[in-house]
Amino acid sequence: MKVMKFGGTSVGKPERMHEVAQLITKDAEPKVVVLSALSGTTNALVEISNSLSTGNREAAKQKIDTLEAHYRTFITELVKQEGSRAKANAIITEHFEFLNIILRISFSEALYKDILAQGELMSTKLFSVYLEEQGIDHMLLPALEFMSIDASEEPQLGTIKAKLGQLLKQYHDKKLFITQGYICRNAKGEVDNLKRGGSDYTASLVAAAINASVCEIWTDIDGMHNNDPRIVDKTVAIKQLSFDEAAELAYFGAKILHPTCIWPAQQENVPVKLLNTMQPDASGTVITKEAGSTGVKAVAAKDGITAIKIKSSRMLLAYGFLRKVFEVFEKYQTSIDMITTSEVAVSVTIDSDAALPKIVKELEPFGSVEVQKDQTIVSIVGNEISETDDVLHKLFDAVREVPVTMVSYGGSPHNISMLVPSAHKTKTLQLLNKGLFGL
Repeated sequence: MKVMKFGGTSVGKPERMHEVAQLITKDAEPKVVVLSALSGTTNALVEISNSLSTGNREAAKQKIDTLEAHYRTFITELVKQEGSRAKANAIITEHFEFLNIILRISFSEALYKDILAQGELMSTKLFSVYLEEQGIDHMLLPALEFMSIDASEEPQLGTIKAKLGQLLKQYHDKKLFITQGYICRNAKGEVDNLKRGGSDYTASLVAAAINASVCEIWTDIDGMHNNDPRIVDKTVAIKQLSFDEAAELAYFGAKILHPTCIWPAQQENVPVKLLNTMQPDASGTVITKEAGSTGVKAVAAKDGITAIKIKSSRMLLAYGFLRKVFEVFEKYQTSIDMITTSEVAVSVTIDSDAALPKIVKELEPFGSVEVQKDQTIVSIVGNEISETDDVLHKLFDAVREVPVTMVSYGGSPHNISMLVPSAHKTKTLQLLNKGLFGL
C-alpha cells in the first residue's frame, strides 16, 4: 500500500481534481490518498477567524459569503450529474451553515481550530462525490478518527498506527482510501491541526503507520530543486536525497517540503517521492536512506531570522555560562537555529521574536546584548560536504561580495550555513548558484 498526498494547488481547480483522480487510479496498488484544502481556502478561513476575533462580524460574514460562492462555482465544473451536484451542494450547505452559525458564538481558540478544519473536510468530501460519479470504488476515511497529538502537540505515532490499522482492517475489501491532511485531534479530544504545511506531515505519519511502500508528495513543481526557482533563473531538480539531506533542506527553507515530514518516514524507512501533478511523468526527487552521491546538492534560505550576540569578558573560563544562556531560550520555548562562540561572546539565531523582549531582558545581566533583525540563513546542503574538496573555497569565493554575519560549519556533515542580511538574500542565492553549480 502506498500513500499519495496532493496539496492545495493540485486540487484547487475542478480540472485538477479530475487529474488527481486519474493519477490515483493509474495502477492497482492499494492507496491512502491525503488531500489538502483547495488552494486559498485556509487563508480565507484564517481571515474569517481574524475578523471574528476582533468582533467584526460583518466583515466575517462577507468573507464567508465570498468563499461559499467560490465553492458553489467550483462544483458546477467538478461534477456533471444532477444527483452528484445535489450531494456536492449539500456538503457545501452543511459546512457553510456551520461557518454562519459561529457568527453568533463567542470566539475561542477551540473554535478557531474548528474553523480551520473546514477546508480539508470539504475538499475530501467533494472529491469523494466526484470519484463516486466516476464509478471509482473508494472509502472516505475521516482523519479525526485516527490522527492525534499529545499535550505537547506531538503526533502519537503508536496510537495513530493502532487506530488506522483497525480502520483499514474494517474496510479490508477496499483498495482506495481518501483522508484529510493537516487536521487531527488533540489530547483533549478537540479538533486541532498539525500547523501550516501539515498535510505533508499527515502523509508521512500515515506512511509510517502502515509501513507504506512509498510516500508520494504531489505538488506543482517537479521535485526538490538545487536552489529557489522563484528567485534564481537556472535551477535543476535533484534526483536523489538522503533523509538527513532532505530534513536539512526542509528545515532551512526549501518550501516544497514541510520540515516535519521527513522524521516519520525515516523512522520506518519509507521512501518519499516529490512529484509534479502538472508533469506526472517527470522523475521528481526520491528521498531514501541512501544519499546516492556526495558533494553539494542544494541551497536553501530561511527568512525571518533574528541574531542575538551576548558579549562579556566574564565568559572567559566561566563554567556553565552557555547552559545559563540556553536556559533562557528554553524558558520562553524559543528554538535556536545557529550558534557561534568565542572567548568573550556567543551569537545565536532564532526564527521567532515573539518572546524577544523578555529574552533580551534576561540575557542582559550576562553582558552586553546586541540584536540584529531581518536576517536570512542560507544553507548549503549535500552528502558529506564537510569532507568534500574545495567546497569552502568555492563557497567563500562565491559570496565574497556579501556581508556574511555568521557561519556554522562542522555541526553537521551535510550542512554549511551562513547568516546574511535579508536584503542580500537574492544576490547570495544567485551567486551560489553560479559558484557552486555553474548555472
